[in-house]
Amino acid sequence: MNISKDKKAILATVACFIFMIAGLILEKFGVSFYFISFLLAILFGGFKQTKEGLIDTITNKHMNVDLLMALAAIGACIIGNWFEGAMLTFIFCLSGALEEYTTNKSKKEIASLMNLQPETAYLLDSTGKTTEVPVKKLQIGDTLLVPKGASIPIDGTLASGSSAIDEAAITGESIPVEKKAEDPLFGGTINLGEAFTMTVTKNSEDTLFAKIIRLVDEAQNTPSQTASFIEKLENSYVKVVLIAIPLMILIPYFFLGWSWNESFYRGMVLLVVASPCALVASATPATLAAISNGARNGVLFKGGVYLENLAGLKAIAFDKTGTLTKGKPIVTDAVFLKDKQQALDILVAMERQSTHPLAQAVIARFEDESVTHYEQLEVKNVVGFGMETTIEETKWRLGKITFNDSSSIDPATHDQIDQLQKDGKTVIYLFEDQTIVAYLGLLDIPKPEAKQVIDYFKQAGIRTTMITGDQEKTALAVANELAIDEVHANCLPEEKTVLIKQQKERYTINAMVGDGINDAPALANAAIGVAMGDGTDIAMDVADVVLMQNDLEKLQMSHLLSKKLKRIVTQNILFSASVILILILSNFFQIINLPLGVIGHEGSTILVILNGLRLLKTIPIQKEAVQKDYPFQTTKFV
Repeated sequence: MNISKDKKAILATVACFIFMIAGLILEKFGVSFYFISFLLAILFGGFKQTKEGLIDTITNKHMNVDLLMALAAIGACIIGNWFEGAMLTFIFCLSGALEEYTTNKSKKEIASLMNLQPETAYLLDSTGKTTEVPVKKLQIGDTLLVPKGASIPIDGTLASGSSAIDEAAITGESIPVEKKAEDPLFGGTINLGEAFTMTVTKNSEDTLFAKIIRLVDEAQNTPSQTASFIEKLENSYVKVVLIAIPLMILIPYFFLGWSWNESFYRGMVLLVVASPCALVASATPATLAAISNGARNGVLFKGGVYLENLAGLKAIAFDKTGTLTKGKPIVTDAVFLKDKQQALDILVAMERQSTHPLAQAVIARFEDESVTHYEQLEVKNVVGFGMETTIEETKWRLGKITFNDSSSIDPATHDQIDQLQKDGKTVIYLFEDQTIVAYLGLLDIPKPEAKQVIDYFKQAGIRTTMITGDQEKTALAVANELAIDEVHANCLPEEKTVLIKQQKERYTINAMVGDGINDAPALANAAIGVAMGDGTDIAMDVADVVLMQNDLEKLQMSHLLSKKLKRIVTQNILFSASVILILILSNFFQIINLPLGVIGHEGSTILVILNGLRLLKTIPIQKEAVQKDYPFQTTKFV
């Protein structure tokens, strides 16, 4: 039977406790071999950690607290304090079991992810026959059947049918996502609707799900700077303690008039209370808990160091399109100068013939208002200008102002159009022969949560910057809406990188948030690179943090989580160091005995671990009222 590490640690702790209590009972009733029960308690409780301590010392030449605890228990038994030795082992074993539990709980997200990852898939052949095959054997281009309620086995696109997909394992978002033909599908997500077929687009090791598992696993095995420093300190500290113990025994015996038993006893107490167990446990369990909290909420940290550094953030730069904005333009202004319904019907009919993002924005805005559909409309694309068609001998043109050279614009209309352009909006025009009958302003608007997140960072004293390749007017329109401190427009990838390097030199800890291939060099050069989950693979690969839901609020949550981690680790270090100092002084002045030293030392370790577990709690974000939709300014003139 395969028993997990935390369960083995709990069983060892229970066995240690039972034999310790049995030893107390036997000692009370005067049984001469009572010490055997205490010895069994020490063996059951201390074998695993003593073995690991010896292996670490021999293999890595690294002194550790496990070795100190084993020596302390042996020393207690030598001077006849069997119960104290057993109690020391029990509480040390209990704190070890608690740390195993913390580690296991912190890593449960990756374990649950791995359990969700399907191992087999239903492969469809050309005759429509299905064969169950291992996911690892699937090839790009294979067609699969995904039954109702089944996990999607691999990344791909929906080939036929439609369904609601539970993507909580990928994004952390509990609301199912509606998928139709050609929409992307991710392995490990769940089909909540009817069965459908899909086409494989990635190999099993390259899926988004596989990347998430690797990222979380790597992060949990990459210690933070504080944890690394404490681990290095542990080796030197243990050596100092091992040198101090003989001095603690010999100096009082020869120079202070203590008896040999008292001197040796105080040496053993010092061995217990000076051990840095609580100090060693100050950072790692807390960091693991914080990384797991982030993974559960759709934020992947590639190492504890990036989560820890986020608390010291001084400047943050954002790409515009797809990061601060939705990445898709919407119609913000629509002005009709003649018969609105006729112009609207023709506008929608012409845009249906185009796949351009501006055309899709117009359709999304006005399709429901269109009455006449002009099904057989023939539309001609004029490269660099727009589209044109003829209806009942009337020529209709849709596109730039330069599309119709002979058109005239009255001063009032000209001023309105000029204002739209100053606001950074793209303006398109609808012409009926030589006359403008309508014009529309379109803009890639900020995400609903962007303003709140920018305000949060500014209130935290962090410099906010937008770095974009877009034109200056459009960049300024978005930056003014979000009240960003600094704007850089018309930037090429190398220019973005130079700006990020300059910020890093000036502020030391800076972050870059982006999603595209052109952002990748800047992400790699920032102290902390943050990629949006819907961005390009290269952006996710070079970034240090990935926001799986493309939700900027998660960036705010990550900063709050990092600050909480810093507070808790600082609390743990100060508390554990204070307890060690107090216990050492109390022992020197003969105030405490070995049982109290054990309780004080191991009790502080347990408290430090429990304090770190608080980082598993969800970080609340104070949300402001955000505008979900852009106010349409549609004016009608007849």
